[in-house]
Amino acid sequence: MTPFEIKDCILLVRMSNLLPAVNLRELRDRLAVCDENVLYHHFCETPLRAMFDAPDYRNDFAVWVYQYLGDRALAERLGILDPYDFTSIEELRYVVLDILDERLSELPMVPWARPGDEFSFKQATTVVFDTGERIEDPRELASAIRVMTNGSIYYHFLEARRRPPIGVDDFSSWLSQAGPEYDRYAKALGTIDYYFHSMVHLRADILRALAEVEEPR
Repeated sequence: MTPFEIKDCILLVRMSNLLPAVNLRELRDRLAVCDENVLYHHFCETPLRAMFDAPDYRNDFAVWVYQYLGDRALAERLGILDPYDFTSIEELRYVVLDILDERLSELPMVPWARPGDEFSFKQATTVVFDTGERIEDPRELASAIRVMTNGSIYYHFLEARRRPPIGVDDFSSWLSQAGPEYDRYAKALGTIDYYFHSMVHLRADILRALAEVEEPR
């Protein structure tokens, strides 16, 4: 089978062309027209940001609503959204807008953030590079993942789901070439609830899943 090419990536984050949102109505209106890359960045790329540390919520919108608007109910509704459950970013956008519209209809007044706490809309370019490292045998996968960077795990296990075959991580796609004896490896990887974990927990879960299928049966 073809060796697995280990790649790595970094984010080049920049401000979008949208004005910051100072209240919930502006957040809703900006999200209705923002580029898909803005939504993707604030929902999916947070694990790669060294300064992101919000264990209760995995996307920036839920974090902002909770921390700066003080709306825990709305933060919970946004926080349970798994962007990988949607077939497209546009579908995710419609669901987010529905949630915001529903919440706005429930509130007697539109909540505002304090000056300096506005939501800034950002997007990122993903720069991908080849590490030169290769995995020759599926049995070497776990040991390779153990020493991979967070960027490599993100690129091959999360970002890969946007590339053909859609919804499949690179490790599982590679294992599909190795014959039926490795089907259980891909099946184990498919059981991981990957979105709601930090990169540290995601790596641990991948290694745990692979270790379980390698145990003598």
